[in-house]
Amino acid sequence: MKTDMSKQTAQQPPETWSRTMILRVDPQVDEGRHPVKRIVNEDVLVSADIVSDGHDIPAAEVLYGPEGEDEVAVRMTFLGNDLYQALFTPDRMGVWTYRVRAWIDQFATWQELFERRVKGGSPEAELKSELQEGASILKKSLGRAEAEDRKRLQDYIDAFEAGEVNRALEGEVQALAALYDTREGATESDVRRALVERPLARTSAWYEFFPRSVGPDHEHGTLDDAADMLPYVKEMGFDIVYLPPIHPIGRSHRKGKDNAPVAAEGEPGSPWAIGNEDGGHKTVHPELGGIEAFDRFMERARELDLEVALDLAYQCAPDHPYTKEHPEWFRQRPDGSIRYAENPPKKYQDIYPINFEGDNWEALWLELRDVVEFWAKRGVRTFRVDNPHTKPLPFWAWCFSTLRESYPDLIFLAEAFTRPKLMYALGKVGFSQSYTYFTWRYNKQEFQDYLTELFHTDVYNYYRPSFWPNTPDILPPYLDNKPTFQSRLILASTLSASYGIYGPAFELMASDIHPAREEYRDNEKYEIKDWDLDAPHSLKPLITRINTIRRENSALHHNRNLQFHDVDNDELIAYSKRDGDNLILVVVNFDPHYTQSSFVQLPLAELGLEPHQPYELEDLIDGARYYWHGPRNYLELDPHKFPAHVFKVHREVGREQDHDTFV
Repeated sequence: MKTDMSKQTAQQPPETWSRTMILRVDPQVDEGRHPVKRIVNEDVLVSADIVSDGHDIPAAEVLYGPEGEDEVAVRMTFLGNDLYQALFTPDRMGVWTYRVRAWIDQFATWQELFERRVKGGSPEAELKSELQEGASILKKSLGRAEAEDRKRLQDYIDAFEAGEVNRALEGEVQALAALYDTREGATESDVRRALVERPLARTSAWYEFFPRSVGPDHEHGTLDDAADMLPYVKEMGFDIVYLPPIHPIGRSHRKGKDNAPVAAEGEPGSPWAIGNEDGGHKTVHPELGGIEAFDRFMERARELDLEVALDLAYQCAPDHPYTKEHPEWFRQRPDGSIRYAENPPKKYQDIYPINFEGDNWEALWLELRDVVEFWAKRGVRTFRVDNPHTKPLPFWAWCFSTLRESYPDLIFLAEAFTRPKLMYALGKVGFSQSYTYFTWRYNKQEFQDYLTELFHTDVYNYYRPSFWPNTPDILPPYLDNKPTFQSRLILASTLSASYGIYGPAFELMASDIHPAREEYRDNEKYEIKDWDLDAPHSLKPLITRINTIRRENSALHHNRNLQFHDVDNDELIAYSKRDGDNLILVVVNFDPHYTQSSFVQLPLAELGLEPHQPYELEDLIDGARYYWHGPRNYLELDPHKFPAHVFKVHREVGREQDHDTFV
């Protein structure tokens, strides 16, 4: 069969092309669809696989800067096997962009080949000819060079043309050529983004309490009463004080004590059933003192340098003004009634979930974003978000990105106990931190597997964990004795850079678990509690010591530096964190009843320790000092004395104890 060539369409070569190809750029999240997370002054180490044909030498650089502003270029270093790296350090909050540019480094390729010719004994005439080619490459850079560098380049060009072989091998000429390379035939990667937040987004200690439970004589407390409790929180060394919802509480279908379907007269109801005739999400419960008391609370927190976190719960009580003004924002049954929240067989008649995809969803989204802005204007910059996994991911992505245009210092903690990939998706769309499965990790292997996933895989780039041993919703059954409270506190506060506790239940070691659910019996969510903050058995001194240790040791401000160590006893876990010369080693006994012992194996070189020199371990909890030598050393932990060691490792022995003991 003959082909009619007149009907064929000519395939034209591309107008531009490059001999270099960028195969991979890291860090990245989902091929750049979402930003990586960093904090101010935290390095972004960019790596790329870059290849080209033949033996010519590629060059590459990272172009970076705040989104919408001029970019800065930093040259990438060749590490071998076609891998290139460079880092940049974002110095302010906001979205930063970065991309990789690659091209053939004509001068480096020429110089490398010329050096081989010299070492190989090429004839003088051949070398002079090659020097002319080198000079022609340098001439391309002259127009890009600044005044002094232009003179230096011209000096090299003159030397090349004069046949001065040794001048062509100098490192200075290669540096000048690289600085003013014309980048002919360059190719570029897609743009990647980094969400840069303030340090508190990564490293923070949270304390949660119910303001209504701090009133005098078991009366309903106000935010003025809560302000009087702030020095107690500050004294323990917390960074963030988190309040459950402070809004008016619904009256219709109000829950009673222990989640009873009907409240008795005078019972306060659940703060998460938001809204009544007094207002909704932009209103403070009158019994808490109203907005004026809130402003006084904020002022007292600022005086103490405490961050205030509010609960952001996008749901409504049946009495919420939204239900009357915008019934279309809720799911309605065929009879016109609004559907209440359910998680069969559980029913939440006191809560109406919001319908994010109703007919008037645009106005709803704007209103919900305005809720955050309302409180941001009153100084709130941190929010704990209730059940975010039950709201659309595109809503959070839009809401957070638009809010951060005006408030780049906003921090959002996701209260999401759900499927792992959905929790990770929340991190990708903009949540700063998230609750985790920490509470449900029981043994050494589970901890090591889980923390390796969080800190030593790509998950690190978009998901920041916050470890909470307890919450008002969660009381794990193992929290029923002092050694376990102590060990869980140590694990939460030293494994993760961010952790929190629900108090005063935690420091007072409340352990009355509900017979049918993994939560507190007579839950504070439904009643006012009376806590004895001065109880002699309180863990307050220990918590204070732990938060001091965290504050004074920069190794505990990071997550990716976590390293587990071999311990030949499954009841013990050993791990370290290192930041420069600051090295913290932690060993925890999971067994709350019996002494456990083992040898601990340390990789001395990785930890910066000399293999033939003794080193001192200072227990930062009780002040005891131990002297170890070599990689393998013995220890034992009696949980009735204290179930953990938190060691500061000193490379020089003989340091004096400089703090009190707390156990």
